Amino acid sequence: MLKQLLKEYEYELKSSQALSKNSVSAYMADLKAYVEYLLRKDINRPESITKDHIKQYLMTLRKKHSSSSTISRKLSALRKFHQFMLEEKLVDENIILGIHRPKQAKRLPDVLSLEEIERLITLTQDKTPLAKRNLAMIELLYGSGLRISELLDLKTDDLHINMGFINVIGKGSKERIVPIGSEAAMALKAYLEDGWLTLRKKPTPHVFLNRFGNKMSRVGFYKIIKELAAKADIKKDVSPHTLRHSFATHLLEGGVDLRYVQEMLGHSDVSTTEIYTHINKKQLIAVYDAYHPHAKKKER
Repeated sequence: MLKQLLKEYEYELKSSQALSKNSVSAYMADLKAYVEYLLRKDINRPESITKDHIKQYLMTLRKKHSSSSTISRKLSALRKFHQFMLEEKLVDENIILGIHRPKQAKRLPDVLSLEEIERLITLTQDKTPLAKRNLAMIELLYGSGLRISELLDLKTDDLHINMGFINVIGKGSKERIVPIGSEAAMALKAYLEDGWLTLRKKPTPHVFLNRFGNKMSRVGFYKIIKELAAKADIKKDVSPHTLRHSFATHLLEGGVDLRYVQEMLGHSDVSTTEIYTHINKKQLIAVYDAYHPHAKKKER
């Protein structure tokens, strides 16, 4: 019966306007594996499936070393299938509702070294308006740890360069004051004096503009930073957010208190900022392993 039910569910998915062909194929591949597992356990009717069967199936996936994200995806397909069985009145309850997704492993962000940052900056040492703009953007992302959305939303009224800070509107429309360093201040002044006025083809309050005089887009700057990273021969996966990660990590490496970094990043919860302490620990272990005479067992 389960195989026939799976065919009916596939027809239901294909009739849905919300799912693409690829999504339907992915759902069905996950569900066929699930149904085959149940059939091997001599479970052929919806009402015979128990919560333990689902848990045991997920355990087999873990034993096969499936990632947390893969298991979460498969569990999502199972949830929808069990909901379908409930809606069709084939079962009295959706037994999968109490089964939680596995915790996603936190991926430590890529961080650029100081030397890699300098290589990026060197590539923007040009007198063209676009190069001056790129330098100012990189200096603010790395020098002040802004989110890319915060950077792109900056308006001229938010800048207080001579006083050494800018006003930023962060997540939840929360406003914060962010200090800017001398390098960022110089780059910003140079851009405003020689680049912004050239790019500004119509009245606009936004600081960072594209070649057409419109507000710079996320996609536009993402392409720019990717191209610069490739020219700088940086092998890491570099994005605008990488510069924010590097800002936080380098501050903590320099001994700045975690709470100050939290404030500058605009994190509402310090636990979000603590990911950068994990990076520091990882780097400390790497240094210890590389240089301490007792770090590794001597080869005999």
